[in-house]
Amino acid sequence: MACCRQGFLLRLSALRYVLVCLSMRAFILWTITVLAIAANGAERRFDFSEVKENELPPGFRSALTGGGAPGVWKVVLDDVPPGMQPLTPQAKSVTKRPVLAQVSQDPTDERFPLLIYEDESFGDFTLTTRFKTVRGTHEQMAGLIFRAQNETNYYVVRASSLGNTFRFYKVVNGQRGTIIGPEVEIPAGEWHEMTVVCFGNQIRCLLNGKEVIPPLTDHSFVSGKVGFWTKSDSVSYFADARITYTPREPVLQGIVQAMIKKYPRLLGLKVYVPGSEPGTTRVAGSKEKDELGQPGGDTEYQTITREQVYHVKLPEAVAVVMPLRDRNGEPIAAVRVIMSTFKGQTEKNAVIRASPIVKEMQARIVSLDNVLE
Repeated sequence: MACCRQGFLLRLSALRYVLVCLSMRAFILWTITVLAIAANGAERRFDFSEVKENELPPGFRSALTGGGAPGVWKVVLDDVPPGMQPLTPQAKSVTKRPVLAQVSQDPTDERFPLLIYEDESFGDFTLTTRFKTVRGTHEQMAGLIFRAQNETNYYVVRASSLGNTFRFYKVVNGQRGTIIGPEVEIPAGEWHEMTVVCFGNQIRCLLNGKEVIPPLTDHSFVSGKVGFWTKSDSVSYFADARITYTPREPVLQGIVQAMIKKYPRLLGLKVYVPGSEPGTTRVAGSKEKDELGQPGGDTEYQTITREQVYHVKLPEAVAVVMPLRDRNGEPIAAVRVIMSTFKGQTEKNAVIRASPIVKEMQARIVSLDNVLE
């Protein structure tokens, strides 16, 4: 009997050792992930201090999942404690400054006001915000959406002061998935902090610096927009939002680089898409990365709008400008293929040389929205 007991204790000790090792391994991987994003990433801070009171921050779009009235998002003034401890006891513990607020109180149950940041999509990132649930009879919630494709497809992590829960779930075609997360006290009227870390298909969610939800793995969305979230009649405030992220290479730039690698003898390769002003184009992919964003000319614009092919003679080279089409055959961009020339080079022969490259690029394209992500 003593032998059995001793064997059981040994196995229990071994199990504890394995769990400790796994915990340490998870912590190490977590640390490596955060450091990798910080070391290789860019940072964007959502600063509401430059926004006039009662106005919507630039770059954001109000949206709604579910029913009821749209949210009312605006900048308001509120007392916010400093992010760091004051250096002296005499220093102010709070300061009144601009914060983001969702203030409408439509009590519709399945109503989720969103404020989506439209200027950029993110793949791997660390997203952090401070939040405060202010009031609400039916709900007192605040949250973040991330890797959002639109208002009906995204991940969300949210805190509830009435329910005392911190939860994660995904929304696919407007339908809520499995809800994951613990019960935890989140007092209303106080500032808290939530953080989301995405790295590949790994998702981690923290509340006030603690990882209260186990690490998650999901393959549904690899990149997308980020934004703020509330529910029903929740009035919630947000401040000090920031994202550290790994910059994503534009899709067209990736396609151009793949072609250059496959066809190293090309002298140049550029893709032009419609510009922000009517009648203009801009470079969205180029062999020379410093050319990205530069304006195109009338040739590129006519190539897209009139579906024309141009043959341009250059000093010791030849360029062919051809339409780049989506899966439906619609012209969405213009490709300028620059090649070395030779004695007897004809326009027909130049187009024949350029055509396989453009066709191979087209095989990687679904739509203009797809390539401009």
